[in-house]
Amino acid sequence: MDLPPLILASASPRRSELLRQLSLAFQVQPGRAEEIHPEHLSPHEICQVNAYRKARVIAKKHPDALVLGADTIVCLGIRVFGKPADHRDAHRMLSQLQGRTHEVVTGVCLLHLRTHRQKLFAESTTVTFRTLHSDQIRRYLSKIDPLDKAGAYAIQDEGDSIVKNVNGSYSNVVGLPLERLQKEFESWNMPASVSAPGR
Repeated sequence: MDLPPLILASASPRRSELLRQLSLAFQVQPGRAEEIHPEHLSPHEICQVNAYRKARVIAKKHPDALVLGADTIVCLGIRVFGKPADHRDAHRMLSQLQGRTHEVVTGVCLLHLRTHRQKLFAESTTVTFRTLHSDQIRRYLSKIDPLDKAGAYAIQDEGDSIVKNVNGSYSNVVGLPLERLQKEFESWNMPASVSAPGR
């Protein structure tokens, strides 16, 4: 049986780098769908809805492909942190996260429209920040572009300067839960193997 081509419905270079670690051939076609954050939904539900919306945009154009959509959010209790509007907003977010433990949730949608088959799930990782002063936050923000990152930070970019501890999947914080994805791809008869990222 011919395996469906795999399409990553994301413009994120971080997700492309992560998916390459599974040794699967794939194409990249960003699923441009407005991210929504309904207040009546839990963080796990919100990111799954957004992952589905992104995947469906591409699946409608390529119904024979297996489309992967993903959405990552940061939450502190019931507060959800999306992408900051500007650098002042990014500073506000990191000021609220510093010295505390928060949750990073990535929702994933695997969608094959022709066969009406889909899988939705969300993985959660807890991240504890170091205690940071305002000037430390400004220094960190000067080293990265926070505007396209949920919670205004990237654990893989200068992350050691702000992150004290990670409990759970590290790749989930970056943007894709590779361990869970590997198992899901196997159920689609697309065996994947995690390889070490290139240096």
